[in-house]
Amino acid sequence: MNASQNLSLLKGLSATLKRELTLLWRRKSDSLNPLLFLVVVCSLFPLGVSPEPKVLAMLAPGIIWVVALLACLLSTESMFRSDFDDGALELFLLNPQSLYFHSLVKVLAHWLLTGVPLALLSPIIALLLNLPVAGIPVLIMSLLIGTASLVFIGAIGSALTVGLRRGGVLLSLIVLPLYVPVLIFGADAVKRAAEGAAVPGQLAILLAFFMLSFALAPLAVAGALRISVDS
Repeated sequence: MNASQNLSLLKGLSATLKRELTLLWRRKSDSLNPLLFLVVVCSLFPLGVSPEPKVLAMLAPGIIWVVALLACLLSTESMFRSDFDDGALELFLLNPQSLYFHSLVKVLAHWLLTGVPLALLSPIIALLLNLPVAGIPVLIMSLLIGTASLVFIGAIGSALTVGLRRGGVLLSLIVLPLYVPVLIFGADAVKRAAEGAAVPGQLAILLAFFMLSFALAPLAVAGALRISVDS
């Protein structure tokens, strides 16, 4: 690929990113729903489990991570839905630019307006659930890395089920088993940080999951979109 082709590709990707961010910003409910879900569900745990600070502090890492995971799952179902309904997805398939890069940019845009706000909101939820302050920096870092992996993995399921009218249940069955490792290491990192232990191993594993999903998920998404459109 020569310099002119590289420049053309970068311009196309930047235009795609701008388009996706603009569309997501116009559909603010797609970004606000996961945040509202996180706040409401986490607020109910002290009422349903126990208001005791020690109990909440012990359960907080798992609660926040499970709810964040479900919030990501909630937002991924409609990731490709609008493009499929208005025919834009077929145009992307005919575009000479690689569908791999388009999928990569679209998923990154989705993460910027869903996963990043979840991570930035998490300190408030952590204080609500009495998580020790020592665990909050690791909570933010683990959620930033972990939600990126969750969104990339969820994009595969969303691409596979985009042609189905009621693909939510099938989407959950596809992606939830793949979410489990991220959930385990993310919650464990926050728990250990709250106890004052070192967590480089857990964060390194989360980063490895992200790098793997960043490299491979767009390939799977591109293939799944072709299958969904052709079927």
